[in-house]
Amino acid sequence: MPDIETPERILIICAHPDDVDFGVAGSVATWTAAGSVVTYCMVTNGQAGSDDRTLTPEQIGAGRIVEQTAAAAVVGVTDLVWLGYPDGAVHATIELRRDLSRVIRQVRPQRVVTQSSELNLDRIFASHPDHLAAGTAAIAAVYPDSRNPHAHPELLAEGHEPWSVPEMWLMAGPTTPERSRIHVDITETMDLKIKALRCHVSQNAGWSDLDEVIRSWGAATAKECGLAEGVLAEAFRRVVT
Repeated sequence: MPDIETPERILIICAHPDDVDFGVAGSVATWTAAGSVVTYCMVTNGQAGSDDRTLTPEQIGAGRIVEQTAAAAVVGVTDLVWLGYPDGAVHATIELRRDLSRVIRQVRPQRVVTQSSELNLDRIFASHPDHLAAGTAAIAAVYPDSRNPHAHPELLAEGHEPWSVPEMWLMAGPTTPERSRIHVDITETMDLKIKALRCHVSQNAGWSDLDEVIRSWGAATAKECGLAEGVLAEAFRRVVT
């Protein structure tokens, strides 16, 4: 992995509550410990994330906001932005690109972490249609929208000046070494990642072996990255913009 400094500000864009914790919470804990200010932007409130038919989508979404806020605090994040798009019906529309560009111009991050826009049939759960759409829109918001003063002129009218993000890190997509794979050693922060995931009670309360599964994923990722036995890692595709 190249020697890359931890930036001052990082923005993480995901489709649903808990996506960030599965994909990048160990890295987030590492970055906040190093002094980075991390912001989460959730495209939806997770309103469709329950099989309980006695709950309305509004009730489900309200509960998941509480869960994600608690999970974020575990890894040192207190700034969360909720866009409120419909769970299960996210599309990479010009409106979503505009709203993400607004957040980018407000946060002014040096790094944006988001979900891969590429379908990965080896990890189909990571390739939920909402994930792909959120990733596609986030990539377009980073380049070219947020840096272009002529894109979404209403943002200028709101006082949001253009901002160029130097790099994106994409999670849950193809991350072979030939495709700019980068990893973060999360051996020391894995306990925090698991604690954050445990905050999502509506999603994980019945998952008795969650700890073992998440640790096995981290070990498998570390092995793929050529790291020593006993190391746990999260991996990404790094895109210099």
